[in-house]
Amino acid sequence: MTSTITPSHQFRRVFHPKFLHAPKSVSICHDDRPLYLEIGAGKGKHAVLFATANPDKRLIAVERTSEKFSAFDKLSHANSLDNLTNIHADAIAFTVHFIHPNSLDGVFILYPNPEPHNKNQRWLNMPFFEFLLSRMKAGAAITLASNITEYIDEAVELLDTVWYLPYVKQTIAKSSARTHFEIKYLARDELCQEIIITKPDGYLTRFDDIPAMSL
Repeated sequence: MTSTITPSHQFRRVFHPKFLHAPKSVSICHDDRPLYLEIGAGKGKHAVLFATANPDKRLIAVERTSEKFSAFDKLSHANSLDNLTNIHADAIAFTVHFIHPNSLDGVFILYPNPEPHNKNQRWLNMPFFEFLLSRMKAGAAITLASNITEYIDEAVELLDTVWYLPYVKQTIAKSSARTHFEIKYLARDELCQEIIITKPDGYLTRFDDIPAMSL
């Protein structure tokens, strides 16, 4: 871990990647296409939509739960998209072991568990968020979507006061249908919002020189 630089943020807790074991039965072949990562891909609806609409981009979509991944795997094989890689693993361990620093062109975190009783498990409150930023190129963006207003509000506050990252907050159109959760929430007339978080040029983390552990 880089110890001599001053990071561009004020998050003090430190992520410890060395304690994470590599996911089993995972292999990745990188190519020259712009690389995107989806964390918590669910049943794969957004992943397939994105890969279909963007054949010039590559998406690695990670889902941890067996039931959702099984549905995702079937959908993925039915569509035979050569730019979509679906991974059954914990996304944090996968990122540590298989994503190089300064390699991601974008990240999707769509409708994550809001962890109402454990704020330290929300993405922008986690030490891993700094590591994730180190994997992103300058100019790359994280799309974080939620139907929980308090979740979005807390994320915005952390971006302003801790992470010092530029962002755009916007309401998701009622016609949007990227995930099964999104369809359900919008059908119930719930307010769904997203934050597009951009990594600026020159942004420093404590992990910028840490390579992928299994590549």
